[in-house]
Amino acid sequence: MMAARAVNGCSILRSATCGGGPPAFAFCRRFHRLRASPVREFSKLGFRFRILWSERRLSGRPGDADAPTCSYSIHSLVDSVMEELEAVRKRRSSRSVRANVKVKLTSTGELLEDKLANQELQAGFLLEFKKDADRVLLAVAHRPDGKKNWMVFDQNGATSSIKPQQITYIVPGVEKFNHTEITDFMQRAQDNLDPALLEFAWIELLEKNKPVTPEELAEMIFGCSDPLESYCSHILLSKDEIYFTVLESKGCRSIYGPRPNEQVEELLRRKLVKEAEEKKFQEFVQLLKSAKEMPSHAKPPKSSWLAEDSIQDRIDSLEAYAIDAWVTSDQKKAAGAILKAMGLQKTAASALNLLIDIGYFPVHVNLELLKLNLRTHHSEEIVEAAEILLSESHDLDEVSRIDLTHLKVYAIDVDEADELDDALSASRLQDGRIKVWIHVADPARFVKPGSKVDREARKRGTSIFLPTATYPMFPERLAMEGMSLRQGEICNAVTVSVVLRSDGSIAEYSVDNSFIKPTYMLTYESATELLHLNLEEEAELKILSEAAVLRSQWRRGQGAVDTATLETRVKVVNPEDPEPLINLYVENQAEPAMRLVSEMMVLCGEAVATFGSQHNIPLPYRGQPQSNIDVSAFGHLPEGPVRSSAIVKVMRAAEMNFRSPVRHGVLGLPGYVQFTSPIRRYMDLTAHYQIKAFLRGEDFPFSAGELEGIASTVNMQSRVVRRLCNSSLRYWVIELLRRQRKDKRYTALILRFIKDRIAALLLVEVGVQASGWVSEGKQVGDEVQVRVEEAHPREDVILLKEVV
Repeated sequence: MMAARAVNGCSILRSATCGGGPPAFAFCRRFHRLRASPVREFSKLGFRFRILWSERRLSGRPGDADAPTCSYSIHSLVDSVMEELEAVRKRRSSRSVRANVKVKLTSTGELLEDKLANQELQAGFLLEFKKDADRVLLAVAHRPDGKKNWMVFDQNGATSSIKPQQITYIVPGVEKFNHTEITDFMQRAQDNLDPALLEFAWIELLEKNKPVTPEELAEMIFGCSDPLESYCSHILLSKDEIYFTVLESKGCRSIYGPRPNEQVEELLRRKLVKEAEEKKFQEFVQLLKSAKEMPSHAKPPKSSWLAEDSIQDRIDSLEAYAIDAWVTSDQKKAAGAILKAMGLQKTAASALNLLIDIGYFPVHVNLELLKLNLRTHHSEEIVEAAEILLSESHDLDEVSRIDLTHLKVYAIDVDEADELDDALSASRLQDGRIKVWIHVADPARFVKPGSKVDREARKRGTSIFLPTATYPMFPERLAMEGMSLRQGEICNAVTVSVVLRSDGSIAEYSVDNSFIKPTYMLTYESATELLHLNLEEEAELKILSEAAVLRSQWRRGQGAVDTATLETRVKVVNPEDPEPLINLYVENQAEPAMRLVSEMMVLCGEAVATFGSQHNIPLPYRGQPQSNIDVSAFGHLPEGPVRSSAIVKVMRAAEMNFRSPVRHGVLGLPGYVQFTSPIRRYMDLTAHYQIKAFLRGEDFPFSAGELEGIASTVNMQSRVVRRLCNSSLRYWVIELLRRQRKDKRYTALILRFIKDRIAALLLVEVGVQASGWVSEGKQVGDEVQVRVEEAHPREDVILLKEVV
């Protein structure tokens, strides 16, 4: 099939047949009789005009390589015809006005109503109808279905009922079409289509300013308006987005008009842009398919998907779709198009799995972390500012620091702790009372309120501790090398010293800037072991344990509620691997070393609150009402996780005051301030800012109102991080369970019954809760043996079955 466009005129060549001969020849014969004379008279129209004729050769014509191609300049004819038809139009228009009837005409004076007249549908007619928003089908009318609808046989062999408004075209000249021949008809129509023919028709019709119907276009480009040719013309016009536009429609009939030249040029430009974009899109899809087929070790690195903007934009759209965080509808649409091209469902899970399959995401990507868009890395600007603090910062409190380097100092924490911000010392005074020192790291020695590094820490609110990584509140080198306590080195600290009465209450206290030299860095396990060994050379550790017991007894006497339970920690080695190593630690908060550290931190918080109250220092005082907790109501439950779980269910939310202490009923304290984690919690750091300003005799950096505003945003951020940490921990515990043998048994504590015999269970070996059915006769607090039937970390699903 070929089409040729001529300047100042039109010509067309087409190999398709119509009526027994090529339309190109029919087109040429139409004008052949005019070649005998350069001047011809059309007496019926009452005017004469000149026809200009020229010959030129077009190579490559099938069957006749040397045949001349004729091109005729017929502007004189067109102009004369247009003038005559304009006169006809005016006469008709005048008569219409006089008759007070509005009639629509084409530019050649033809009645639009005549062209838009719909053929009455009959059985055996071949028609096109809109199946849905994306599909148009050919069908044969079978029989009426009610008053207006028709039953039809479509191209897929299906029978359906269609409404009149679904019909988009009735193929003219077909009365008793066999529906089994639809496929053949469609194939012949497809073979006969050449969108390039539209350009010829557009040029001619634009010059004449003439609208066209599919049948008229068939006459122009095929030389006849038989059914096949008319349908081909309908397809060309209905699918065209460049040359023609619908002028008017009525039912399934439409009249098309040529677009202005400027509009066509703009649409062609857009088409080229769209085709270029489509080409890039298909290349991207091929990249995805290739990466998906590669083995895990050979997949392209994540950085390769970010090297080119157009590729990164598409990857970003998939990532946003995977975490339900798309910003614009265009981004959502782009991701949907990619998933469709890949043959996938348009779901977040499909987008996630695709990104995993191409190696962009690791198998165990933390979706919650991506959704929350938390700050995980520090900018170069902040890192540079931190480096300056490390090298140039001056200690304003150097002169006033007390030297406590003679004390034996125990730093007790988890074994993978990166930031050590508290340590303990103890001795027995001559009068038998116990004195303890709680040494807290002094980040305020480096960071000043309102500084660049401080503002960044405030935005973060807290360090993030995940099984796969730690994201510190401060830049890593500043936190680890400058602020953190280090074994065997002289460190800056803020020390809270307390002398206890024999009943465990506070007799004396002080808060000072200090120098300390940590003696031991112990894990909870090693500290517990030392306590059990009861070594004489570690008498100070024994005194700390004795102080912890006194404090626990005293707080219980003040109404404190014991909420000790199992604490689970997970450390994942090489989390990017498909099957990374998972290290699980389950610790009982009632163990001696954990009790010891917990009691000393609570003691420090009470002393700081008392110090703040005595000196009217605005601080983030924390309290928790206890009025709704009747501890005796839980006395029948076994101590530990079961009782703690029941109590926590009825505890009220914590409260804060920034002017004076408020009672913390759960801890059994008249006031409490979190003070012992200033490297990892920003509100602890604000307490340091305030206390240190008082010790220097300076104005407080923050008023009570300012502290309240800071706490509002920081606490909100901290809650988000807490949820992230909990969900991440649970994910890896479930992943660990998924890898175990199906017949492995676990001990589970019945915490409470949810409904009938379905109970909330605590898996003791892994410290995670799940629900499951338990047999008759089992009570809250009982232990049962269970198996893990299913474990799906991504869906947060654990299915347990009791082993009876």
